[in-house]
Amino acid sequence: KRHLLQKSISSSDVILITGAGGSIGSELCVQIFNLNPKKIILLDISEYSLYEIERKLESKQIECEVVSVTGNILDGNLLDSLHKQHNINFIFHAAAYKHVPMVEKNILQAIKNNVLGTHALVEFAQRSSIQKFVFISTDKAVRPTNVMGATKRLCELMLQANDSENKKNKNKRTIYSMVRFGN
Repeated sequence: KRHLLQKSISSSDVILITGAGGSIGSELCVQIFNLNPKKIILLDISEYSLYEIERKLESKQIECEVVSVTGNILDGNLLDSLHKQHNINFIFHAAAYKHVPMVEKNILQAIKNNVLGTHALVEFAQRSSIQKFVFISTDKAVRPTNVMGATKRLCELMLQANDSENKKNKNKRTIYSMVRFGN
């Protein structure tokens, strides 16, 4: 996995990581930080989780600027402001509700966060000409049997449709990729 990241990330990249304080997002932060991009923008709705990953990264002696932002991926004005300030060219989208029992108890919030949040990020990527967008999915998106898996599958389909539309219109502004992590 690290080898694939090394090929994709350069020292001139400004990377936005959504869900940066979560279990997957924080590990992505560490791995990407170690590749020494120009700047990493950590975005998370949890102030405490963001604080923890920021402290972990700052304890390393690497010349990479870290910008921590407490906020919601549904906030288009925030995303536009971040892009205007930092000229983002790469998004790793790990923000999602992932704990199956909690998602089953909070279906509408899961749909809002996982599906509408991803849609908001895709729209942001398109209008801002973000070069690369990596969506973190799950093995539960394969023939989903629960709401969490279904939200992730819907997001995968959304990215595939957007990528197909870009190719059909010969518009390569944003390259979409997905990766499924499994238990």
